[in-house]
Amino acid sequence: MLYPNRTGAIFRHIMPSATWQVKTLTKEIYLTFDDGPIPDVTEWVLDTLASFNIKATFFCVGDNIKKHPTIFSKIITSGHSIGNHTFNHLKGWKTSNQGYLENIELWEQTIKDLNFQLNNKPIFRPPYGQITFSQSKALKERYEIIMWDIITGDFDKNLDKQNCLEKCIKMTTAGTVIVFHDSLKAKENLQYILPFYIKSMIDKGFTFAKW
Repeated sequence: MLYPNRTGAIFRHIMPSATWQVKTLTKEIYLTFDDGPIPDVTEWVLDTLASFNIKATFFCVGDNIKKHPTIFSKIITSGHSIGNHTFNHLKGWKTSNQGYLENIELWEQTIKDLNFQLNNKPIFRPPYGQITFSQSKALKERYEIIMWDIITGDFDKNLDKQNCLEKCIKMTTAGTVIVFHDSLKAKENLQYILPFYIKSMIDKGFTFAKW
């Protein structure tokens, strides 16, 4: 696979109700992080964001929230936004509608059981970007479904980090939604790309928004 990859028009056409890029006249972009929270990596991301005084959106896996509630709490108290990423990181194309929706509900119940209060509107990102039309239809009244404009591919062990960074910088425009992963698999690439990307965007006059 080649990364990063700007989402093509065909995907946006298939799921027009999802948010792929934010319509804006200002130079703002949306940093998003999938698959956490986990020790070390998520904490590093939070420290990096704090060093630049910027906010982001974290699409968290419910099982990781249950395992690492203290780290999840730090995401909230640091002022970042939280999105549902299913409880078990399910592939929508390979999961029944009932099973998929129940797993999303389990994520919600986990938040309630742990007494967390989210401060942003309900948002959802399907793991792997895999979601069926019927699943999307069932969710869209409750959640804003957030996809992406640019996916970094930081989880790819064969990724050319410098090439990825340069492409991300080049493709970023006003309203870009860019995906990173706070996961062990992505750690090495993430820790190289993210600080340089943020600094470059700031130097270009961009600001960072969240949901």
